[in-house]
Amino acid sequence: MANHRSSRWIKWIVILLVLGGATAGAVWYFGSDHDDVPQYQTAVVTRGDLTQVVTASGQLNPVVNVQVGSQVSGNIQKLYADFNSLVKSNQVVAQLDPATFQASVHQAEGDLANANAALELAQINATRASDLFTNSLIPKSDYDKSAADLHQAEAQVKIKEAALERARVDLARCTIYAPVDGIVISRNVDVGQTVAASMNAPTLFVIANDLSKMQIDSNVSEADVGTVEEAQNVTFTVDAFPNRTFTGKVVQIRNSPITVQNVVTYDTVIGVSNPDLKLKPGMTATISITTAQRKGVLKIPNSALRFKPPEPSTNQNFFARLLGKIAGESNSDKSRASSETNIMRLASAGGTNHVETPENAPRPLTGNEPPEELARRVREMRERGEELPPELRAKLRELYQSGALQRPAGGPGGGPGMGGAPGARPRAAQPSSRTVYTLNTNATAGTSEVALRPQPVRIKTGISDGAYTEVTDGLNEGDRVITSVKLPQAQAATPPPSGTSPFGGGRRGF
Repeated sequence: MANHRSSRWIKWIVILLVLGGATAGAVWYFGSDHDDVPQYQTAVVTRGDLTQVVTASGQLNPVVNVQVGSQVSGNIQKLYADFNSLVKSNQVVAQLDPATFQASVHQAEGDLANANAALELAQINATRASDLFTNSLIPKSDYDKSAADLHQAEAQVKIKEAALERARVDLARCTIYAPVDGIVISRNVDVGQTVAASMNAPTLFVIANDLSKMQIDSNVSEADVGTVEEAQNVTFTVDAFPNRTFTGKVVQIRNSPITVQNVVTYDTVIGVSNPDLKLKPGMTATISITTAQRKGVLKIPNSALRFKPPEPSTNQNFFARLLGKIAGESNSDKSRASSETNIMRLASAGGTNHVETPENAPRPLTGNEPPEELARRVREMRERGEELPPELRAKLRELYQSGALQRPAGGPGGGPGMGGAPGARPRAAQPSSRTVYTLNTNATAGTSEVALRPQPVRIKTGISDGAYTEVTDGLNEGDRVITSVKLPQAQAATPPPSGTSPFGGGRRGF
């Protein structure tokens, strides 16, 4: 009997130990909430230099580029210049066959001699008629005719003189001279070739006046041309010297627009010094025009401006979360986790800025969306300061022109982001208000995990270099701003919030 009672007590003790262990494990598992903790990534507000630039491409050309042609037709008899030949002003560079024009000169000289002989006869007849008319030996009509014949002979002499002069000019044009000092960069004819100067003068040579001073004719988009001014500094590279950076200055912004595939650009002329003659005409240059510079200013990564916190939800206690897990609570209920209670695990060392990428990348814009949805998402991108790809700009222009969409207020340009070329930089020159999120410490230092809460902060921004943005007000040096978040697996399966970038920039780290 005693043994039976002792075994019953042992059985109950084992059952109580098993239940206690299971309860402790459940409390630890659900209480730690390891599946519902977002992983925030932060960056420190620092001081540094910022340079805002406008990028474009263009072609190198000589400042003075002269095309040497021929005003008369004929065969090339001699060439006195070739590619890369140095020539002086009024130097003979080519000779046309002058035989035909020499014959024309001889013919004109004969016609002039004939006209002079006719003039002499008319003068003699006029003198004789004058004497006879004085003595009343001929009628007045004969006298008038002799005077008219004299005037006609004089006029004919002038005509023949002009014809002779023209023939001599054409003969002189058979010799081609260099109009300026320079170097021959192109020769378009060979000896024996026939040139025909009927409607347009054929180009024989192209002479660059001075290759030590060149210019770049670059195409700056309409979205960026407003920030470009004369005398701004320019840096550029060419494919021939990829490891060398050349410098120049903006010398002219031409008002004539250039439209290619609904993208409007303006020719911006950049003066370049080329003392070592390394740069050659026709090279393609990738330029960066410095439109603004700041020294020692506060700056934050642009990813902090794109960050939006997760969607809020009801604050569930332990038992509610326990029942939810047992009952297979839906992911949509979990995704509404309150931003005020989201906790980030942060190592006590806390020194790395490792980028975490969420698994749910939002579907990017393709331009095939319904017009209303496309306009809404593009408007959200503009509010976040993001640049539109050229394909989307062309699609929007097509929708505006067809009447499927109404242009937004602000003029035909369609607001910031419309127009422009690939590689265009943000053109924010005036301070604008933006919202970023910082982390405030809620636990004592020295613990292995620090509880932090995202707090919205309204800031004023200045210029941007594409990676960092200037902060003029609202933050202090050393503050930590949130740049991205890695959601738990349950929340990552839910649709992204409306503030997420169409191209995955809302929660991605740069």
